[in-house]
This record gives sequence, C-alpha cells and structure tokens, in this order.
Amino acid sequence: MAPSVLAGSMGHRTLASVPALWACIPCPRSELRLDLVLASGQSFRWREQSPAHWSGVLANQVWTLTQTEEQLYCTVYRGDKRQVGKPTLEELKAVRQYFQLDVSLAQLYHHWSSVDPHFQEVAQKFQGVRLLQQDPIECLFSFICSSNNNIARITGMVEQLCQAFGPRLIQLDDVTYHGFPSLQALAGPEVEAQLRKLGLGYRARYVNASARAILEEQGGLPWLQQLCKAPYEEAHKALCNLPGVGTKVADCICLMALDKPQAVPVDVHMWQIAQRDYSWHPTTTQAKGPSPRANKELGNFFRSLWGPYAGWAQAVLFSADLHQPHRAQEPPAKRRKRSAGPEG
Repeated sequence: MAPSVLAGSMGHRTLASVPALWACIPCPRSELRLDLVLASGQSFRWREQSPAHWSGVLANQVWTLTQTEEQLYCTVYRGDKRQVGKPTLEELKAVRQYFQLDVSLAQLYHHWSSVDPHFQEVAQKFQGVRLLQQDPIECLFSFICSSNNNIARITGMVEQLCQAFGPRLIQLDDVTYHGFPSLQALAGPEVEAQLRKLGLGYRARYVNASARAILEEQGGLPWLQQLCKAPYEEAHKALCNLPGVGTKVADCICLMALDKPQAVPVDVHMWQIAQRDYSWHPTTTQAKGPSPRANKELGNFFRSLWGPYAGWAQAVLFSADLHQPHRAQEPPAKRRKRSAGPEG
C-alpha cells in the first residue's frame, strides 16, 4: 500500500515518500545508532517496517524514525486528518527525552575508553549505543516478561499484552498499533487467565499481581514515578518487593526508566563478559553464576571501573555481545569464549 499523506488511510511513511511530513533533529550516528538501540533488548515496541525505518509507539503516539550520518528524522501519525503535518517542537521534545540526547555519548565513550582498554576495542565497532528513557509502567511489565526469555519472544509477548489490554491508536498498512496498558487494565480479575492463553506462561501471574500490588498497596502510578527521585539502592529494593521482580529486572527498570545510570543489570551475558574479558570472579566461592549477592558484587566492580554511567557502558558491551556472528552455531569449545544466546 502506498503511504498516504492523510492520516485516515495511512501506510508506513518513508523519508523518500513524504518528505514534507518529517522533521529532523541534529544527531550524528556516533551519538545514536537506531539499529543498535531499538533492537537490543531495551524496548520491545519498535519494528523495522521499511529498510532503516523504525516504527513504534512513543508517548502514546505512533512514530517512524530514520537517520542519516548527521540527522535523526522523525514523523508522527495522528488519527485526525486535520492534524497531519510535521512533528511539532513539543512532540520532538518527547523524542529527544526518549533518547536522552542531552547526554553526550562522545564524552562517555572517551572516558570509558580511557579507563578500560577492552571497552576501547569494542567501542570502535559499536558507536552510538545509548540508553532510552522509558515509561516506568511499560519498562516494568516488559521486563517481567523478560525472565528466562529471548528478545524475539519478549517482543511477541509485549505485543500480545498491548493488543489485548492497551488502547488502539492507529492502523498503518496491516499493522494496528496499541498504547501500553494502564495499571488498572493489567490488574483486572481475568487478566492472568487471558495472558496465559496468549502464551505468557507463569509470567501472566506476575504481571497481574504486580499491577494489583502497585494499585492496592502502593497507591498507584505516583509511587513508581517518585522512585525516579529516590536513591538507587532504595529504588532497587522497593522494586524487588513486587511479584516477579528480581535483582536483574529491578536493575533494568532503574537504568531504563528511573534515571539511575549507575544500575548495571547482570544476566548470563554480563556474567560471561566479566569472566571472559575482565578476568572477574566473585569473592563468594559458592557463586557459580548470577545470584543477588554476586550480581551486586559484579555491579560494584563495573561501577568502580566505568563510573556513574556504568549502566550505559554495560549496554554497549551487551549490544556488541548480541551481535557476535553465529554464536549459537559454534562448537562448544569456541562458544565458551563468547556468550550464549540472549536470556532474561
């Protein structure tokens, strides 16, 4: 279907098809690589609908993003035909905040490279990996779905969650976009059974129970939002009290939604990276793999190495590890030198 300029019967736009409906933000590729950031297991709402054009939901609006060497291009789809036009300055502000473009990646990469030779080596091929600033509700429930899971399956689960319980926003070509469900929608009495039917398995109970816990025990959304202002340790501890939220998921939420750049999520990837590339081993001899105590110890190791934005540095190494070619097909002897496929 050819993209239409009018919002009523739209397809996904490309920059070449309707250039008048795009706005641009100065942003070199070294500060943001859409392909590395939007498909690396931070957010699960973006799809490459046309080559190098990423479509997804941001601030309850549907966007398509693309980029050149020096510019980030954005177009927004509005349901009302009378509102068709370029993104407004206010809407572009939401994009800037989402990608945290006020944070200079060049300065961070320079610092990390100066203190860490391994990072310097990796960074040459993986420029432009930055952290998204996500909605806390979306981030929390997406990462509850992430436990013992891979990116493709998490993406499918989050999509099912949004289709079943989120508000319908707009249809582009044959794709219907939904906003993320509210706490109230996820706390309903039939939610667990419905999510089990949709394939979420044991995670269905955690989604429903966490939504209820936040509404009934914590007073709702303001509790989650105010964790942005709380110290990292306090926010982390509070999140770990929610059903289905362990130390790694709590760190993901702290890092990606609660403005805690020092949070370092530790999964099997980071554990293997630490041992393989940094010769790090936990001081507790019993710890053969990630555990709450060992996770904290490894987080502290990386924080002391990389500094206050340690979680951002971790995202670069995680992204690089994710893009190792043919990891899963390698014989075991070689595979030990790298990490296994993505897990929760």
